[in-house]
Amino acid sequence: MNVPGLGELTLDKQFGWYYSEPLPVKMFSGKLCAVVLEGYDTDERQHEFHTAIANFLAGTPAVLRAADEPLFRYYKDFEDWWLEDGRPPVTSHDELWQLVKFGSEAIFSRRSNGDKGLYVSVECECDWEIEHGLQLVLKNGLKVNKLGGYDGHLTNSDAFTDERLENVIYPTR
Repeated sequence: MNVPGLGELTLDKQFGWYYSEPLPVKMFSGKLCAVVLEGYDTDERQHEFHTAIANFLAGTPAVLRAADEPLFRYYKDFEDWWLEDGRPPVTSHDELWQLVKFGSEAIFSRRSNGDKGLYVSVECECDWEIEHGLQLVLKNGLKVNKLGGYDGHLTNSDAFTDERLENVIYPTR
């Protein structure tokens, strides 16, 4: 299947997802990342995928840096274990982002409820929470709308079945 902005994609018959060749992602400092499309071939609004793909590939690190504070709160929830391992506390957002290893696949999918919008989920590793890592979710490929341990949900309102968390990037414990 040929998709605007990506070219020819390969079908994974087991999942029905389409995969691009790895592409450099500016917001991930050029890290190569395959674009994965879930539900694209049956979606009635494929143009929204095209827009989200273009947004994601054009995004800069500033897109991620807009979520510095929620990312720092995520780290702080695990800081005690980090310090118990004999590591010095993380004191800056720059230092914190250096502890993130961006994933190699960006999965584009439509939210099944709520706004039924298009979201991009990337499973990353982070040094302070090895078990659950870091899930970054970007609404329409434009801005981080959720981050935290990987749980597969596209919003915190979906994860916690609480509409009040619709626009919360990382909920306070």
